[in-house]
Amino acid sequence: MLDSSPNAVVVLDRDQTVLVWNAAAERLFGLTAASMLGRRAPIVPDELTAEHHAVLERVRTGGQVSLRTKRVRGDGEVLDVRVDISALRIGSAVAGYVCVHHLVQADDAAKNRMARRARLVRRLTDVVGDINAELELPAVLDRISASLTELTGADAGGFVLIEGDRLRLVSTYQLPDVPKGTTTDLHNSLVGKLLRTGKTVLLESEGLDSLVWSSLKGLHTVALGLAAVGGRPYGALYALFARRKPGHLELELLELLAGHAGIAVGNAVAYQEAVRQRAHERAVFDASADGIAVLDREGRVLRWNPAAARLTAVPAEEAVGQPPPFPQPAPGEKLTVQLADGRWLDVVGARIQETGELVVDFRDVTAAKELEEAKDLFLATTSHELRTPITIVRGFASTLDSRWDKLSDAERRSAVHTIAERSRSLGQLMDHLLLGARAGAEEQVVRDEPFDLAERVRAATLGLPVLSDSHRVEVSVADGLPLAMGDALATDIVLAQLLENAFKYSPKGGLISVSARPENGALVVVVDDEGVGIAPADRERIFERFVQVDSGDRRRFGGVGLGLYIVRSLARAQGGEVSAHPGPGGGTRMRLVLKRASPIGSDTPMR
Repeated sequence: MLDSSPNAVVVLDRDQTVLVWNAAAERLFGLTAASMLGRRAPIVPDELTAEHHAVLERVRTGGQVSLRTKRVRGDGEVLDVRVDISALRIGSAVAGYVCVHHLVQADDAAKNRMARRARLVRRLTDVVGDINAELELPAVLDRISASLTELTGADAGGFVLIEGDRLRLVSTYQLPDVPKGTTTDLHNSLVGKLLRTGKTVLLESEGLDSLVWSSLKGLHTVALGLAAVGGRPYGALYALFARRKPGHLELELLELLAGHAGIAVGNAVAYQEAVRQRAHERAVFDASADGIAVLDREGRVLRWNPAAARLTAVPAEEAVGQPPPFPQPAPGEKLTVQLADGRWLDVVGARIQETGELVVDFRDVTAAKELEEAKDLFLATTSHELRTPITIVRGFASTLDSRWDKLSDAERRSAVHTIAERSRSLGQLMDHLLLGARAGAEEQVVRDEPFDLAERVRAATLGLPVLSDSHRVEVSVADGLPLAMGDALATDIVLAQLLENAFKYSPKGGLISVSARPENGALVVVVDDEGVGIAPADRERIFERFVQVDSGDRRRFGGVGLGLYIVRSLARAQGGEVSAHPGPGGGTRMRLVLKRASPIGSDTPMR
């Protein structure tokens, strides 16, 4: 142990005779142990003899002394040294003195090294703070490469990512000629060698000419530090030296920086993943067709997506900080609520356990609600519409069966006529139900051929004037009306329904006007009445299945709510359209548009 000590160890007995003179003492004082053992060492200058005796006396009486002083080498050179002197004890008695000498210059150098290391470690702390302040991965990698040269004194630096069996250069510093994105094989690289050693740092000075880093003029040493994320190798830091050689301290700092780089990269990756996840959540939140709201513990709105604003007509700036405009469901509960504007919403809620907030999802079910109500009404109405003629047919049939011989011929004929009329009504009702079902399944099959619309209009209106004493019928067909393109039979059904409605919804009579004319390359049939009319909000709804509007006096006229639905379905199946408008006389105008047949020599119908 004494021979291995880097410090000069001299042990004296109480008479200052040398007992031990180690190898470091031989090197320091230039005197061999053989020449010193058993005699006094001539190393204390004469002018410091009194100081030396005083120090030994102090040590003898207890304590340890460390002082900076001078000693003399065997060749006469005066050395500036620090001496640490302590007592050599055998039991409780002082048997001598142990003197440990080292040069003040070496001490100062060690202090300087320690001070430099402390400064660099403090700077490393600052650098790590700066790196961790960056959250974007490219910026983090660039800061790491730049900090690498500052801390290690390297002339250039870079960072490579490990991507499977390849390395990709993602960041460089002071290497303008080395392009980012350069890749190489992992196994044959220095990083591969570093991974195979199981170490975290590697110093390499051989075979550098074939590396991409060789563009750095004078490159003689490459130091690598492995960066790991989540315990797995993620990349490596390259410190490139061209002017100075790295030492133990530089490698230590490289290893520390590589470790912190892995942490910073992991933070940046986690941040980017969080940003990406938040972006996805925001996209889903904003693009959702459902209204979504996040409520705090007190039930106030924290977040309100665009669909929520659209469904409730409450903009986000008004909703935030206020309770939502509907009751709040309990977690897992579904509420069906109606807003002040009549719109129906299905509302469900889920509690966020970590924050106590409530996420509310709601959607517009007005159409479904109305359809449900319309179907209920349809069933009730259809039952009524079927029951009335069936009751009458059954009653007259029973009368004929039980009283045939007691009835006169005229009475029997009248009963049979009533049964026939009611049977025809039942047949029409069943035809409407069948057509409505086919239209709802989009199974309407119509022809697409030229036909004479003028003839169909005249046939549909023939005999109408005698059907009612309170109605007047006027028919106007443009001279030379071109042929229509479509299905003549389907058009008959459409015209019959439009005319039936004109009579049905004009209970007080009035003028019913029917006109047909060409218009904008198409053919138009217009049916006007002076009846109860249709409210503006219902002019589209009347063409839906099972809809019987509440406005005006229309509900009292019965029906199953399929007539106009069938009309529009048949019109559109022919490539046409039907629409409702306010009538010029205060009633309703129904407008039917059909395709015009191609003129001679043309291959396509005119529209």
